[in-house]
Amino acid sequence: MHTFYLEPENWHTLTLTGNEFHHLSKVLRLKAGEEISLLDGRGKEAICRISGIDKKEAKLTLLAEKMYPEEQSRITLALGWGKAARRGFILEKCVELEAHALWFWQAERSQFPVPKDMKNSWQEQLIAGAKQCKNPYLPEISALSKGVKELIEKSKDFEHKQLLVESDYQHEAFLAEKDLGLKGDTLCVIGPEGGFSPKEVELLVDAGFKTYTIGNRILRWETAAVMVLGLHWWNKQQKKQ
Repeated sequence: MHTFYLEPENWHTLTLTGNEFHHLSKVLRLKAGEEISLLDGRGKEAICRISGIDKKEAKLTLLAEKMYPEEQSRITLALGWGKAARRGFILEKCVELEAHALWFWQAERSQFPVPKDMKNSWQEQLIAGAKQCKNPYLPEISALSKGVKELIEKSKDFEHKQLLVESDYQHEAFLAEKDLGLKGDTLCVIGPEGGFSPKEVELLVDAGFKTYTIGNRILRWETAAVMVLGLHWWNKQQKKQ
């Protein structure tokens, strides 16, 4: 069954327009009477029947609806701003590996400034990933343009704060199973492709972050991000068995 996305604020209309309508009618060429799955990105899934299609929209009829509970273990990934070439990959993996939120933060060694406003294309990539893997929740994206101090300010309410440092910095622990899938909110901070500056590490440690390593090899920006998310996701899946 094909899956589509409808914004929560438009859920009451059960009408697909724009990109979702184009995908349904022009790409997949679905017809009235066929059934589809519908996600709102906030935990709701519905089974609907296409009741009518015109030139600009598709009307749906609700057949069944389900609300998925939010995970008790929520992972927010704070990623130092990096090159655009591999950003789409990160966005898709954040959906697949069930990140609760993704923060792009302005690090001292970021090569470009973080945009102040979230781009529509980011949301579109998250939606594409959710439709492919059928994750009922979309990660919340934030752009932190004011550097490490803004990151620290936003981290205050997190129960668990994990700072993944490069091999040339001292670390308190290897990221192990006991540190994964912890109940509550965990913030995992990764530096940009150029790495953290010593001052950033100092400020984050002073703010209560625990320093971890995932090995002595230098990993790419996106490799470290997916590795950390994957470890947390694996641990949550293991606990469900």
